[in-house]
Amino acid sequence: MTIRKRVIITGATKGIGRALAEKFASEGFDLMICARNEKDLAHCKTAIETAYPACTVHFQATDVSKKEQVLRFAQFVLKHWANFEVLINNAGVYFPGTILDAPEGQLEQLTDTNLYSAYWLTRALLPALLEQKSGHVFNMCSIASEMALPGSSTYCISKFALLGFSKALREELKPHNIRVTSILPGATWSNSWAGATFPEKRLMKASDIAEAIWAGYKLSDQAVLEEMTLRPQLGDL
Repeated sequence: MTIRKRVIITGATKGIGRALAEKFASEGFDLMICARNEKDLAHCKTAIETAYPACTVHFQATDVSKKEQVLRFAQFVLKHWANFEVLINNAGVYFPGTILDAPEGQLEQLTDTNLYSAYWLTRALLPALLEQKSGHVFNMCSIASEMALPGSSTYCISKFALLGFSKALREELKPHNIRVTSILPGATWSNSWAGATFPEKRLMKASDIAEAIWAGYKLSDQAVLEEMTLRPQLGDL
C-alpha cells in the first residue's frame, strides 16, 4: 500500500491557495485546508476529490485572524494526522493604508492575519515536525516584505514582520532537518484584483506561484530554497 504524502494549506479556496491545493493534489498529496467560508471549502473539497479520486481533502472553517480558531484548526490537523510533509502558511489579507490615515485597528487586523496566523499555527504544529525530524514550511510573504509600497504602509509592516518570522524560523529549524522557505510574490491574479482592467499578461498567474513552491519542495534534502522573489515579467505595477 502506497503511503500518501500530506500538505496543510491555509487560505486554500481561492487564488494562490487554490492553485497550491490543486498542484499538490495532482502530485499525489492528501490535503488539510482551511478558509473562512465553509461553503467554499466544501466546494473545493468536492472539486479536488473529483479531479483526483485518490486524494482525500480534510477541511475546517477558520478565521485565521482569530487565535482560538487557528489553534482549533491545529488540533483538527493533529486529530487526523500524526505527521505531514508540508505546511504552507498562505492565508493573508490586503488593505491599503498609510501610517497616518489608516483606520484605527487596521494594522492589528493585518498583523493578526498576515503574521500571527502563521506564528500561531506553526508553533502549534512544530512538536509534530520536530518529532518526525523532517518537513518543509513555506511562508507566503510578498515583495512588500522587503520594499515599502506607496499607500500600503500598514500592509508592508505586516509582511516585513512575516519575513522576519520566516528567517528566524529557518535558523531555529536548521539542526532538525526541517526546511523553511519564504515566498515573495509580486502582483498575482486573485480576488484582490477583482475588477482590475490590466491586461492579463501584466500580472502573474496563481499557478506560477504554485509551480515555484513545488519546485522548491522538490529539491534534495541537502538543499533548501531559503527565499524566492517572483515578479510579473513586465515588472511591478
